[in-house]
Amino acid sequence: MRILIVGPSWVGDMVMAQTLFQCLKQRHPQCEIDVLAPEWSRPILERMPEVRTALSFPLGHGALELATRRRIGRSLKGQYDQAILLPNSLKSALVPFFAGIPKRTGWRGEYRYGLLNDVRTLDKQRYPLMIERFMALAYDKGAELPRPYPQPSLQIQPASRDAALAKFGLSLDRPVLALCPGAEFGESKRWPSEHYAKVAEARIREGWQVWLFGSKNDHAVGESIRERLIPGLREESVNLSGGTSLAEAIDLLSCADSVVSNDSGLMHVAAALNRPLVAVYGSTSPGFTPPLADQVEVVRLGIECSPCFDRTCRFGHYNCLRLLEPESVLQALGRISGTPVEVS
Repeated sequence: MRILIVGPSWVGDMVMAQTLFQCLKQRHPQCEIDVLAPEWSRPILERMPEVRTALSFPLGHGALELATRRRIGRSLKGQYDQAILLPNSLKSALVPFFAGIPKRTGWRGEYRYGLLNDVRTLDKQRYPLMIERFMALAYDKGAELPRPYPQPSLQIQPASRDAALAKFGLSLDRPVLALCPGAEFGESKRWPSEHYAKVAEARIREGWQVWLFGSKNDHAVGESIRERLIPGLREESVNLSGGTSLAEAIDLLSCADSVVSNDSGLMHVAAALNRPLVAVYGSTSPGFTPPLADQVEVVRLGIECSPCFDRTCRFGHYNCLRLLEPESVLQALGRISGTPVEVS
């Protein structure tokens, strides 16, 4: 059985999509899974053993370009028995339709009747988690999802990891605390840099080193954290934000002894690498897209106005994150790592 997955457009969603791939392999052990997704997602898909091929999708998020979608679809004719669509947009259904894939499965959305012929109606009460909504598409309508749920698990090649360590001049002579202080979603997901700096300082004083991860947009935040460390401690941190490829970031993150992250794509990557993880939540909720791993502590205040899911705070105070003190995160770090630490 040959299955084409039309993948999501965000790092965290792509990581969580592995639960669908795992379900498909459990149900059809000999199936071949290809994923049509943006090129940036290739390093994630290449680290999922269930995926045969990552097919690069050349269009940006939201672009229609009907002729290009028709061309891609026609190039895939006769190659697949089923397509499963994870986005709910009309655009995402065009390539499988143009490819003439016999069975085209997805949730009802954006008038996709005709483009899909295995249309599901989502019951949000039955499937509150995003992974449940992904996994359900592997089974017949109304089927019960098997438990326990699978967890994403990215596979790292030692040679690739060692090459990344050498490239950036990093060593594993001391425990590594990875910090992921960015969030593409917006300011309402970003725990303040001064709080991250307190956590970094406490761990460095205990003999750890600190690596900061993120995109090019997060580099300034990483520098802000490092600048808050006094000389002597600052040198025990390195800001990798914007300097690594996604593949290198994944491989280096696999070396971390503990991770502190906002609710972001890298949070889901850290969970899929099974790193001891403290996930900081503000405007969003772990009730929909929690990190899926065994060694996870979720830290949040849960004040009256959260979760609001807004990109910026409607009140301008960001109290759901600003009032979340470093001590709470350090206590959580101590629990998951077995090495309690105090703020100086």
